[in-house]
Amino acid sequence: MLHIDVPGWKTLRLAHLFLDYNGTLALDGRLLPGVAQRLEELSRHLDIHVLTADTFGSVREALGTLPCDLLIIPSQNQAQAKADHLRAFDPTLSAAMGNGRNDALMLREAALGIALLQEEGAAAHTLAAADVVCSSILDALDLLRHPLRLAATLRG
Repeated sequence: MLHIDVPGWKTLRLAHLFLDYNGTLALDGRLLPGVAQRLEELSRHLDIHVLTADTFGSVREALGTLPCDLLIIPSQNQAQAKADHLRAFDPTLSAAMGNGRNDALMLREAALGIALLQEEGAAAHTLAAADVVCSSILDALDLLRHPLRLAATLRG
């Protein structure tokens, strides 16, 4: 579990990290460089969940033996499926990261929502639902690895 005190905002107690795949961890179905190492490190403190429709059919191979749970969601009602999965693990103990329109509800309900604006772009609705916006998944994951960065961004 991670404990992150953000002065003037709240103290986060995080046990889970929920991640979109395409556009967040991957580009065109391929895991972005540096992601695997960060997920390995964060898995020592957080249960990691990857939620995806697996558009490119490559997520199982790309994640390989990484320490994360994978949920392939149906093509219908994706936003609801992601939010429902988050709710099953307690949103108050969860961080979520994503870029797509189908990630907005998950980001809004998590104790910490981080939107990504990378090569694939991001839905404006999702950016508005997030607590933080990052231009790279490595920077977003590093906010959890180096909590003082997150505190500096969110403090009141």
